[in-house]
Amino acid sequence: MTMTHPDTENASIETLLEIMSRLRDPEHGCPWDLEQDFRSIAPYTLEEAYEVVDAIERDDREELQHELGDLLFQTVFHARMAEEAGWFDFSDVVRGICDKLVRRHPHVFARENRDFTETELDTQWESIKRSEATHNKSCLADHLPGKLPALQRAQKLIARSYKAKRHQELPDYNELTEKIPMLTMHANKTALDEESLGMLLMQIVRMSHDAGLYAETALRKTTRQLLQELDRD
Repeated sequence: MTMTHPDTENASIETLLEIMSRLRDPEHGCPWDLEQDFRSIAPYTLEEAYEVVDAIERDDREELQHELGDLLFQTVFHARMAEEAGWFDFSDVVRGICDKLVRRHPHVFARENRDFTETELDTQWESIKRSEATHNKSCLADHLPGKLPALQRAQKLIARSYKAKRHQELPDYNELTEKIPMLTMHANKTALDEESLGMLLMQIVRMSHDAGLYAETALRKTTRQLLQELDRD
């Protein structure tokens, strides 16, 4: 059986879906792509998302284009496997996100034409999300994936705690002025346990939130700068 070559010069999303279908073709597909499942592909999905972030942080526009393509392919890959399982297909994924975006932005798509304050938009957003809930998770735990990087997950939790008016229950970073000298004096493996270290990190993340900064981004930037300096040495 002769397979036509995809027209990548005039490629569209339909071209990508055709390529994915060919890769997963039971008879003529790629052996590696055929043996994959949702769990085996998931690490690649996460990796590609980080590659997108890295390209953005390095202001590498050409690389960003490539990485966005890789991330899009991950979506197509998962949708194809779901279609094979009879769950949903790519068009369902597109329909779902389009419906969600319109539903969550009535101030943009509704007939009513007026300016909304930031407070009104926040209240409206939270109300819509609550109405969409189909489970009994707490508001703070909702959509807070355990696979998120620890700093990013902690900052999301802190932001939601403020919105829920429960920020008084968060670790107070004003205590850092007392703890840092103590840590400096007892800088050895026995002076700090895991729980205390976690609390210390949470206080720093709360400090970054209150300063309007992202702890994950700050640490990634510093790590990248340090790597460059070490490579020069």
